[in-house]
This record gives sequence, C-alpha cells and structure tokens, in this order.
Amino acid sequence: MIEFENVGFSYGKAAILEDANLAIAPGSFHFLVGPSGAGKTTFLRLCYLDLVPTTGHVRFFGRRISARDRDAIADLRRAVGVVHQDCQFIDHLPLIENIALPLQVSGVEMRERADDLTALLEWVDLTDRIDALPSELSGGERQRAAVARAVILSPEMILADEPTGNIDWDMSMRLLTLLVELNRMGKTVLIATHDLNLIRAAKARVQARVLRLSEGRILPAGADL
Repeated sequence: MIEFENVGFSYGKAAILEDANLAIAPGSFHFLVGPSGAGKTTFLRLCYLDLVPTTGHVRFFGRRISARDRDAIADLRRAVGVVHQDCQFIDHLPLIENIALPLQVSGVEMRERADDLTALLEWVDLTDRIDALPSELSGGERQRAAVARAVILSPEMILADEPTGNIDWDMSMRLLTLLVELNRMGKTVLIATHDLNLIRAAKARVQARVLRLSEGRILPAGADL
C-alpha cells in the first residue's frame, strides 16, 4: 500500500530519516517504536503526504503522487485515516459533527450517511455522547471519537500516532480492540507507540510486525517485543 524507496527526511541539517526502504502490505498490522523525538510522527506524516521526502520516493497504492497534484492528494487523504496524537476537535461543535467533519470536507451531507454515523457511534460506544462538546469528553472518549472520525470515510489504511498515550490501561485495551477489529475487516493498521505492553497485548490477538525507528533508520524490532 505504501512503499518507501531510499527515503530520507531532514529538518534543516538534522536528518530525521535516512535511506528508508519499507513496504507496508495491504491488510497488515504494524507497530512503529522508538524513543521520543526519534521521528515517529514525521514518518507517519510522510505516509499520507503531509510531508514530502527530502530524498527518495514514496509510492502510495502503487503510484507516485506529486505534492502539486491536489486531486491525487485528496484521494490519498480519503484512503488513509489518521488518529492524531493530540485528538484536536472543533470546540464549539458537538461530538457527532466533529466525527462527521471528513464527510463535509468531501462534500457529503451528514444526512446522506446518517445510518453509517449511527452504526459508527455504536461501534465506538459513544451513542449517548453525540451532543457532548469536546471539552465534556473524557480522554478515552476523545480517543474513540478520533478513531471514529478517522474511519468515517471507510479508508483502506489507518495511521494512529500514540493513540493510548494519555489514557489508562483498560481504555487502551478498548481502543486496541477497535483497531484489531478494523484490521480483521481488511484495513491496514500502523500504530506509532512507546507502549511495549500494548504491543505484547496486540500480538496475542493479531499478527503484528514491529519496526524500530532509531537514529534515522527503520529496522525490524528484536524478538523481545
């Protein structure tokens, strides 16, 4: 689905990624680990063309996409759902409208997808919170809402950036269950995390590959994970 070909990325003279070669296959489940500041978020941003490689190329679904090709980028953003680390929402909009924002950006009316929205809210167990404002949501509710927003357009791939970083273990397991279910539905999942216990719990449920990002290199993680 996404292929890195000798990809490098630098902020000024600081190299975040060097000579990365990696293929993420359809339907696979990946974890990306590494110390804080190693570049995990940067790597994810390269996966949906929010950043452009300094060197090398990234293929998306078998093709190269120019940063100037707005139509192709729009198609890519619909095919890749992103759960951001900070779970940003629009403060004055109720939960259901925040989740439905990708529909509106794509020119789809909420009423056209009302049944899908209802099913999605039930899936993430937020049916009774549809009118809540973001400030009224708990950390776990915000994370589940972020997953719902990421999948509202039925993307082929889900990228999650430290999705369990600010929630307790029980809620982390609920969130992991949602992501595993998405993978079993055929979605490709890539999670950046520092939580090794989360990875071990996932490996008991799904075949997951673990990658380590360190000093600009992406390598298979050790068997201890």
